[in-house]
Amino acid sequence: MATLKITKKHHKRFNNPFPSNPSSLPFIEGTLFFNSQRVPSHQIFSIGEDFQLLWSSNNGGYLSISHQSRPDRPIWSTIPGQAFVSAALAETEVEESRGSFVVKDRDVHLVCNNQTIEEIRVINHSNHSLEAKDQGSPSGYLGLEQKKDLNGTQSPVLLITGSIFSTKKKKKQFQKFGNYADTKFEKKEPSTSARYWVLFDQKNSNQIGFQVMLGQPSLKLRQKAPPEASGRYQGFRRRVGRIRKRRLGFCLYFSRPRAYVTVSSAEEETEEMTVAESAQFNRVCLTYSSEGNERFYGFGEQFSHMDFKGKRVPIFVQEQGIGRGDQPITLAANLVSYRAGGNWSTTYAPSPFYMTSKMRSLYLEGYDYSVFDLTRHDRVQIQIHGTSVQGRILHGNSPTELIEHFTETIGRPPELPEWIISGAVVGMQGGTETVRHIWEKLRTYDVPISAFWLQDWVGQRKTLIGSQLWWNWEVDTERYKGWQQLVQDLSARHIKVMTYCNPCLAPTHEKPNRRRNLFEEAKGLDILVKDKHGQPYMVPNTAFDVGMLDLTHPNTASWFKQILQEMVDDGVRGWMADFGEGLPVDATLYSGEDPISAHNRYPELWAQINREFVEEWKSNCVGKLKEDPTEALVFFMRAGFRNSPKWGMLFWEGDQMVSWQANDGIKSSVTGLLSSGLSGYAFNHSDIGGYCAVNLPFFKYKRSEELLLRWMELNAFTTVFRTHEGNKPSSNSQFYSNHQTLSQFARFAKVYKAWKFYRIQLVKEAAQKGLPVCRHLFLHYPEDEHVHSLSYQQFLVGNEILVVPVLDKGKKNVKVYFPLREGSDWKHIWTGKLFREQGCEAWVEAPIGYPAVFVKAGSVVGETFVKNLKDFDIL
Repeated sequence: MATLKITKKHHKRFNNPFPSNPSSLPFIEGTLFFNSQRVPSHQIFSIGEDFQLLWSSNNGGYLSISHQSRPDRPIWSTIPGQAFVSAALAETEVEESRGSFVVKDRDVHLVCNNQTIEEIRVINHSNHSLEAKDQGSPSGYLGLEQKKDLNGTQSPVLLITGSIFSTKKKKKQFQKFGNYADTKFEKKEPSTSARYWVLFDQKNSNQIGFQVMLGQPSLKLRQKAPPEASGRYQGFRRRVGRIRKRRLGFCLYFSRPRAYVTVSSAEEETEEMTVAESAQFNRVCLTYSSEGNERFYGFGEQFSHMDFKGKRVPIFVQEQGIGRGDQPITLAANLVSYRAGGNWSTTYAPSPFYMTSKMRSLYLEGYDYSVFDLTRHDRVQIQIHGTSVQGRILHGNSPTELIEHFTETIGRPPELPEWIISGAVVGMQGGTETVRHIWEKLRTYDVPISAFWLQDWVGQRKTLIGSQLWWNWEVDTERYKGWQQLVQDLSARHIKVMTYCNPCLAPTHEKPNRRRNLFEEAKGLDILVKDKHGQPYMVPNTAFDVGMLDLTHPNTASWFKQILQEMVDDGVRGWMADFGEGLPVDATLYSGEDPISAHNRYPELWAQINREFVEEWKSNCVGKLKEDPTEALVFFMRAGFRNSPKWGMLFWEGDQMVSWQANDGIKSSVTGLLSSGLSGYAFNHSDIGGYCAVNLPFFKYKRSEELLLRWMELNAFTTVFRTHEGNKPSSNSQFYSNHQTLSQFARFAKVYKAWKFYRIQLVKEAAQKGLPVCRHLFLHYPEDEHVHSLSYQQFLVGNEILVVPVLDKGKKNVKVYFPLREGSDWKHIWTGKLFREQGCEAWVEAPIGYPAVFVKAGSVVGETFVKNLKDFDIL
């Protein structure tokens, strides 16, 4: 049975400008039953040393997990009387177009939505249960087939076993959460069943792991049993034994006070019809409780929302889209390229992780496509495209604790080199003379500069959509004549040079001055991603096709590190490691792994290669170079997944529109900054002024001077203060356009430098605890209900600086909310005015050049920041 269809839309010329939402698997609901003979009515089980699970048969039965330090506060619980494990077999269609992907659920062939609990078993490492094979368990599952420790777990662990099933029922008598003895199954109607295993094990003092695995589904036809068999418990037990020995299906157990209840399906002989071998479940669903007023934060870098309650959140790496729902640009983008406009959920860097306002947190391990369905007020359902699910439930008493515990496992970034957080990173294009000319202008305005980031160092070519880079990672000596001298001259003034690369290679037969043809080299080494015919997969990208490096191939990393080495040997000290989100879902990889799962893992592998090079280069340095921290390397990237904070050093938010809009403009850059910070991305920033300009006959988006100036004010309070000319430099206002833009750029580069002392502290804290530099107020004021409704309106830098940016055209004041909490007053940095009232709003003047920024009155950080502003003649 073919259950996956890949549809290519790369070259479709005219498309639906208003594409419908993709079809999806409906919310699966079912009933929970249990064996009252083998499952106690009420019991607390230990999980490791620090967690406990409560099982109660009340209201149909439920599970509740809590930490031993707070047994009264569940961190995960099921819904009474409702199945928490379910599964389905459904057809999947993936539509792909130039880095944009849509995953659709088609026909559903099997659904098992009801669940039985047969046994809740405590397993110790010394327990003999580890020596014996669990009845019917999948081969090698849970380590139960041979005596060995469960890796990374603390004894005891808890195993829940039972069956999931689906069948048509004729209800002669029904009482909710009561007796099911008279429930009858329709005769000769097929039903689907399968065994399941759920394991809970403590990973450390604040994390509990969970695993769900399913057995092979089977179909059964119910046939009427002989009359004498009805109601005979002993005969029933014998038949169950025979069925188990023959490994046929499962038996349904139902709860009833003080009695073992059998139903007609168990009283009838069973004829098994095994589904075809290819018909295995490919959806696993985990359902558990939520509260109606519970807010859900995280899910990686999300650009449209902070709170996801009521949303259905897909977790799949891809292009963020052009417009993402903002009109009319989304319409235009969709018309020109299939679904290129994206929607509110499309993002470069999602993560299957969340935390809630009730201090609950969970994340999935692995890389399968998943959907978090939060559309019901009282429950959550995670739908995983796969045959199993594995993840962790976190305990923490505050949002900062939850982030610290999460990043303790997935990894945290290293401390950034001080040079990149000392001044402006100037994004330039145009060649050697253009760079020298702008450098001279910046010196006239006394702009503190950390680096020149030269994206076009590889040269440019004309295509159907304008000027684009040659994706062949070596310097273009025609465009950048005297390259090494330029690098040396900038270095003499303590200014670094940064460049650009990505994991794709374009054929360069037509490039006149190339020294190497990296595409042909990679092709010859057989390290490119392949198509189904075993040939290099040529992936459409804007106006040209490229080959993608197969990052699962053992020779790819060393080959690409040599390219980075040549770049660094010329004096380059940083680079943008772009892309990573476009691996085709029908690609063939050296590892042989499922390309849909590999798609989500690809950006992590891309980050890992770059990070390994940085660490290896540092360890291989000798003499003065090794001791000089100003020579440290850094790279920044946009694509990511759950573990990317471990490998990536610095992130940026990709290609926002040069607009004021909420889904893909300046507002979205703040939302993305804060949501990613809640998901472990401690160091993030956006292009000053945005990136994507559009100059079509009826759709024109150009970066205005006002937007550029306001974006400067915003980014002066992020980790890195970096400009970008955008995709159409001549259409955009630039920092070097006139005296006004240069003056504002110089002013806010100095504002950025004025809190460098605090930024260094926050960078160290991020490396140690995973806390972001820029923070949603929820992190420090979780009890303040008003804070929960905020998205892009304001944010904290650390916990000492409150920033309320102007994000609307023509506005010269902002509404500021001062959160509820005992502590110091907030002081306006420009006027010195104190705001003493808490839990209230106030309108504050914010003309261009004077954004609404506040520090805690009397704090060392606040006073030092204000003093530095005065020293730089800003105040």
